[in-house]
Amino acid sequence: MPLQLSRAICGKITRMKFGCVVCLAIVLIFIAHASAQQLLPGEREAVVAGIPGVIDAGTKWQLIWADFKTADGIVGTPDGGVIFAQEQTDTIRKLDVNDKEFVYLTDTHGGGSVSMDAQGRVYAVQRTCTDSARPFYQSCPELPMISILAPDRKLLANSFSDGKTLGRLNDLIADGKGGAYFTVGGAYHVSANGAVTTVADPTSIRSNGIMLSPDGLTLYVTNNTSVVAFDVRPDSSTSNRRDFATLNGDNGGDGMAIDGAGRLYVTANKGIHVFSADGKYLGMIPTPRRPISLAFSGPSKKTLYVPMMGAVGPNGKEWTTPEGVRNTAMTIYKIAMVAEGFKGRPK
Repeated sequence: MPLQLSRAICGKITRMKFGCVVCLAIVLIFIAHASAQQLLPGEREAVVAGIPGVIDAGTKWQLIWADFKTADGIVGTPDGGVIFAQEQTDTIRKLDVNDKEFVYLTDTHGGGSVSMDAQGRVYAVQRTCTDSARPFYQSCPELPMISILAPDRKLLANSFSDGKTLGRLNDLIADGKGGAYFTVGGAYHVSANGAVTTVADPTSIRSNGIMLSPDGLTLYVTNNTSVVAFDVRPDSSTSNRRDFATLNGDNGGDGMAIDGAGRLYVTANKGIHVFSADGKYLGMIPTPRRPISLAFSGPSKKTLYVPMMGAVGPNGKEWTTPEGVRNTAMTIYKIAMVAEGFKGRPK
């Protein structure tokens, strides 16, 4: 366990006024986890069997970050770090190659999932005040939207073509042309000029994660227990919907990533399912918690970073919230890979 994580946890606890004795206890828990790989409260066994060309058997997960607020839509950065959205604090955070945390962007208006294109433009779904964990949720006056947040801010859309609001947005992937594909019940595309078109309506898909193939010619969308694929035309419209893969006895398909060989990595309740470029099931990487997002980064882009649900609280037990209050605690783990992430774009 990196020392800076222990210090970060201490800092969070100190700001929360829990005291030094509890802080020391948390540090000792993390040190024990690093040295003995013992399970922390809320964790599950995650013994990696190995997948040829993907990951070696016996590779260990490393816990690098934890907080009582979300870490969603993680994306690798060109310098080997990662960025991720923290909706409740209206920020996008960054972990550098040494796992040190920084505030990367502020005033994100409830930024959720993040994407970045090859030009370095940062895209986000902005959920504004639609999170039930936020105190002003019931009277949310701001429309959810999709925007480019950096290097210059640009609103892409805050409504569908019929004028209806976008709702609580989920995931997105930049299309490389100034627009993005996104999910909110169904799957959609917003162009650089703000035109929103439907890829799959909510009656035909139970969408969550969304991803493009390395060549940008295939769009993948999770559909609970499966992944569907679409051909992408030059104008970013889609066709030829088909079943691409099934999550081998699992459900809750969520965030996705690709590697340089075109393999698709899909987070779900039990772990990370890996498929070849033609949809063949290659195996599952078990995870210590339920994963929701993932990204390749680090040296040579051979480290997989994965935000997972839950975190250890200041009392050394699994973090809990009062009844009726949504638990947004999350932990980020990383693991060494044999496979390399696709280097043609950040994710």
